[in-house]
Amino acid sequence: MRNVECGIKKTYNMSAEKFNELKKRTKKFALEIIKISDLLPENKKGRTVGNQIIRSGTSVGANYRSACRARSQPDFISKIGIVEEECDETCYWLELIIESGLIEKEIIEPVLQEGNELTAIFTASGRTAKNSRK
Repeated sequence: MRNVECGIKKTYNMSAEKFNELKKRTKKFALEIIKISDLLPENKKGRTVGNQIIRSGTSVGANYRSACRARSQPDFISKIGIVEEECDETCYWLELIIESGLIEKEIIEPVLQEGNELTAIFTASGRTAKNSRK
């Protein structure tokens, strides 16, 4: 298997290590979301929230990888915006899980913190990309 770096890295002067770190973090985030979905109750609420959080939480890493394959700066900006939205949506579902009492707060909080950190990174990345176009 080839180790392919994020193709847009030269545009933003970001190291391959940083892109690979984010790939690993987003994959770990998705795996944590999958574990959380398994802890949700087997009732209508649990299934509804579980389906939603699985979709948004696993798409963060998949869409980040897609952003790394962007063909142009506008393409990267568009794709990183999707990553930001999916990550933020996942944080919303995590907050709902806590506030509804579906799973104990102590279990969810570390994953929510990581989701908020990732959202901030992707927001800043999109902002930097937009500002460098001017």
